[in-house]
Amino acid sequence: MLPGVFYASIAGFLAALASSSAKLSLGADYLKGVCETGLIWIDGQGSTTGVDTTACDWLHIPLRLLCGGLLFTCNAVMWTFFAKALRHSSSSARATVTTTASNFIFSAFLGHVIFGETHATLWWVGIILTLTGLLVLHGSTTQAPQENVEKKYE
Repeated sequence: MLPGVFYASIAGFLAALASSSAKLSLGADYLKGVCETGLIWIDGQGSTTGVDTTACDWLHIPLRLLCGGLLFTCNAVMWTFFAKALRHSSSSARATVTTTASNFIFSAFLGHVIFGETHATLWWVGIILTLTGLLVLHGSTTQAPQENVEKKYE
C-alpha cells in the first residue's frame, strides 16, 4: 500500500506542476514580468531606472515554449506514476483519491508560491472534505472474501 500512496502523491505533484506550466505558457504577461524582474536582479541596481528590458520583448516567447514542453513532459510522467500507483494500490479508488488530494494540495502550494494566489474559505472546506475522504479510504481494511458457510459443514 505504501508504494501506491507514494506513486499517487508524485502523480498529483506532477499534475499540479503541469497545470502551473500551462498557466505560465498561456498566461498573458506573467513570464514577461518575470523576465524583467530577472534582468533587474541580474543588473544589481534594485531599481528599474537605467535597466534595458527590451530583451524581454522576445525572450518570453521561448520561455512560453519551454513551459509548454514542460506541460507535456509532466503529463506524460504523471500518467506513468499514476499507472504505477494503480498497480501497487489495493483499489483504484485509493490511488485516484490520493492523486486528486495531492494534486489539490500541491496546486494550492504552487499557486501561492509562483502566482501569489490565495484561496477562499469554501475552497479550503473542500480540501478538508477531500482529505477526510482520503483518510476514510486509507483507514478501511480490505476483507478476504468469505467462503460459503455451507461448504465448511459438508
